[in-house]
Amino acid sequence: MSWVCHTQVAAHGGAYRCGMDKDNLLGEFLRARRESTSPDRAGLLWSGRRRTPGLRREEVAQSAGVSTDYYARLEQGREKHPSAQVVHALARTLGLDPEETAHLHGLARTPRGPVRRGGGRSVSPGLLRLMDGWLHTPALVLDRRLDVLAGNHLGRALFAGMLEQGETNLVRFIFLHPAARDFYPEWERVARSGLAALRAGSGDLVDDRRLTELVGELSLKSPEFRDLWARHDVRGKAHEAKTFNHPQVGELTLTYDSFTVDSAPGQQLVVYQAEPDSPSQQALALLGTVAADLPALPPEPLGDSPQEHRRTDGWV
Repeated sequence: MSWVCHTQVAAHGGAYRCGMDKDNLLGEFLRARRESTSPDRAGLLWSGRRRTPGLRREEVAQSAGVSTDYYARLEQGREKHPSAQVVHALARTLGLDPEETAHLHGLARTPRGPVRRGGGRSVSPGLLRLMDGWLHTPALVLDRRLDVLAGNHLGRALFAGMLEQGETNLVRFIFLHPAARDFYPEWERVARSGLAALRAGSGDLVDDRRLTELVGELSLKSPEFRDLWARHDVRGKAHEAKTFNHPQVGELTLTYDSFTVDSAPGQQLVVYQAEPDSPSQQALALLGTVAADLPALPPEPLGDSPQEHRRTDGWV
């Protein structure tokens, strides 16, 4: 999802007016990647001073085997449907990794499967029972917007500080809630990875109102979000170590793994673990005993269908 922000000069300073450039998602991604790719990384020989960041359009076009005019039309949104071969060549020229390449294919709508929508918000009772059986492992169910749909006892205890503020979206919590900067000692790294995961999950969402409103709100309220969103970084949630500063048990470092929920497209199960016999494992065990009164999921905003109004059993 791409956003364009314009500065409006008022009597008391500038204000941002943001709107989503839904018609040129592919071009915005190509431009951002081109400007962040050095000639050395692309394997190009060059000398002297360069007036533009990253690669020039003609350099990308020549390396990818297309005309400069055609590539310019791709960036400008005048050409929207490159072939899979052209997309592959552009990915190679820009040094995209497999996940970024898949994201580019999704934006170009090449034949790589159907376009996905946001997915349902109801978590299956069977998955909730499975999670509730993990007494020593925090677990959450997220959707593609990084809304928390459900959590087991330890999962809700770990993120109690967020839920107590009535917040259920991880990215909104990171960028708009001051408590997040205490909760995540490595806030900048968490912000970058969380936003890249949102970008990866939302690349082929079609006209998703919830996502549109989320990106719009964050673009208006957080300059840091605007700057990072413009980078078009793409990295799905898969495996990562994170450090938390929990108000009840102190600092703990957990590694999470993310699993897709095949029975509910768009949902992912995120499971956190501590290293055996570590201080973090002891803190996690303590958290399970002290978190007796867990916050419940706040009422959901009105969705696009009756199904989206329901609360999942994992939060009652």
